[in-house]
Amino acid sequence: MELKEATEAIQNGETALGIELGSTNIKAVLTGPDFQTLASGSFAWENERKDGIWTYPLDLVWKGIAACYAQLAGNARARCHVPIEKIGAIGVSAMMHGYLPFDAAGNLLVPFRTWRNAITGTSAKELSELFGCNIPQRWSVAHVYQAVLNGEAHVKEIAHLTTLAGYVHEQLTGENVLGVGDASGMFPLDGAGRYDKEKILQFDVLVHKKSVPWNIEDLLPAIRFAGESGGRLTEAGARRLDPSGTLQAGALLAPPEGDAGTGMVSTNAVRPCTGNISVGTSAFSMNVLEHPLKTWHEDIDIVATPAGAPVAMVHTNNCSSDLNAWVGLFRDFADYLGVDVAPDELYRLLLVHTAKGDPDAGGIVNYSCLSGENITRLAAGRPMCVRTPHSHFTLPNFMLAQLYGAFAPLKIGMDILVNEEKIRTDAMIAQGGLFKTPVIAQQVLANALNLPITVMETAGEGGPWGMAVLAWYALRTQTGAGEHQGLADFLDDEVFCGAEGTTLLPEPAGALGAEAYIERYRAALPAEQRAAETLVDQEEA
Repeated sequence: MELKEATEAIQNGETALGIELGSTNIKAVLTGPDFQTLASGSFAWENERKDGIWTYPLDLVWKGIAACYAQLAGNARARCHVPIEKIGAIGVSAMMHGYLPFDAAGNLLVPFRTWRNAITGTSAKELSELFGCNIPQRWSVAHVYQAVLNGEAHVKEIAHLTTLAGYVHEQLTGENVLGVGDASGMFPLDGAGRYDKEKILQFDVLVHKKSVPWNIEDLLPAIRFAGESGGRLTEAGARRLDPSGTLQAGALLAPPEGDAGTGMVSTNAVRPCTGNISVGTSAFSMNVLEHPLKTWHEDIDIVATPAGAPVAMVHTNNCSSDLNAWVGLFRDFADYLGVDVAPDELYRLLLVHTAKGDPDAGGIVNYSCLSGENITRLAAGRPMCVRTPHSHFTLPNFMLAQLYGAFAPLKIGMDILVNEEKIRTDAMIAQGGLFKTPVIAQQVLANALNLPITVMETAGEGGPWGMAVLAWYALRTQTGAGEHQGLADFLDDEVFCGAEGTTLLPEPAGALGAEAYIERYRAALPAEQRAAETLVDQEEA
C-alpha cells in the first residue's frame, strides 16, 4: 500500500488490528484493506515456573499488550505522520487451552496454568475413558477436573473459565465469548460446533459426586464462529490497549481465537484435506478432516477451524526452545571473538551447513524437552544431547540433530495420522520463525515427516496477521460486504489470491536418515525419562 493510501486508511479507521499472545512474544499488526501490514509491535516475555507450575502473571499480560500497542502506534505515526484514533476491527488470539478460573467478582482464583504444564495426567486419562475421545492434559476441562480430584479449595468458588485469548477479549469488550476453535480446546464439541450436551451431562454427574456446586456449561464462554460479532471495544478496553487516551472505543471485535486457529488462517488451511504446521516454542500440525477418524488416539486432539470444521491436531509441548538456547551459546562465542552477527544471520550460518551433515545426523540424538512432553510420555523435561563414542560429532551433524530433535515428537504424532488413519492432505503448509531461514528447516521437516512441505511468502507474518484477517472477515460479514462468503472462499478469493509459496519434496536419502534418527530417538527415550527423574532442577527443588 502506498504511503498516501496507508495514511488515509489509518485516518479513516479502515484498518484491522490483530494481537497474539504467544509463548515468547506478544505481537500486534495493523493491516489495511488489502491485508498488508501497515505497522507492527512486539513485547518479549517468558513463562516462569512457580510452585511447580508454568505461568504468566496477568499484570504482565497488560503491561505487554500496552507496550506492544504503543510500539505499533509509534511505528504507524513515524511512517504516516498521523495518530491511530480509530480502528475498524480488532482480533485477539493467544496460546490455547490451559486454566484460568475466575470467581463471581472476576478475580483469578489461581495463577494461570498454561498449556505447558503436564500435571493433569490422572484427569485426562479418566475423562478420555469417560467421553470416549482424547482429552489432552492441557485442555481446560482436564485442568478443572484435576483441581477437583486434588481437592483444591478454589474449586467451589469458580464462576467462569476461559482461555488467555478469552480473558483479554472480555477485558476489552465485557463479552464472555470464545471463537469455536479456541473453545474446542476447553471442552469437546459436537458435530455442529457446540459444547457436546451428552458429555456435559456425563461430566456434571462425575463432579457432582464430589460435591461440586456448579454445572460445567455455566462456566464456559459462549461460542462464536468466524464472521460473527464478538462485541465492541469499550472505553475501558480502549484504555487497556492505549493508556495514552488516543484510541477511541467502538471497534468491532472478532471472536477471540487460539494460536492454532490463526495459524490455519495465516496459511490458508481451513478447507478439508488441507493442513498446516506451526513451529515455535511448541509445535502443532492441523489437519482439516474430510471424514471422522476411525478411532480416537491419545496423541490426536479433535478441535475445530475458526469456522467450526473438524480438525485432527498433533500438539507437542516442545520444539525450538533448546535450539534457540544453543544458538544463544554460539552468539556468546561470537561476542567473545568480537564478531557482531545479527540473529537471523547467525541462524542462517548455523543451519545452512546442515546440508553437509550425515542424513541421520551422524548418530547424534537430541531431546529438545524443556518441559514435559505428552507425545513421548515425559512428565518433565531435561534438554539432553547424547551420542556414542563413534558418532560423527561435527557442527553440521549437531545442528541437524537439533532440528530433528525439535521435530521428533511431531513426527511421532503425525505417523499415527499418516500410517494408521491414512488421512489425505493435499497441502501441508508450514509457518514459524525457523522458516525465515530459507529452505533448510523446511527441507528437514519434509524429510522428517516424509511429506511435501510448503512455505508461503506470508510465513513470517504468523498469528497476529492471521487474527487481523479474521477481524477483517468479521467486519465485512457484519457490514454485509461478505454476507454469503464462507471463510475458505474469503481466504482464497480475497486474501491469498496470487500469493506465492515454495514446496519442497522429501529427499530420499534425507527421509531414510530422518527415519534412522527417529528410531534411535525412540530407543533412547528411557534415558531422557531417567534424566528427568534423577537430575534435579534447582529452581523446582
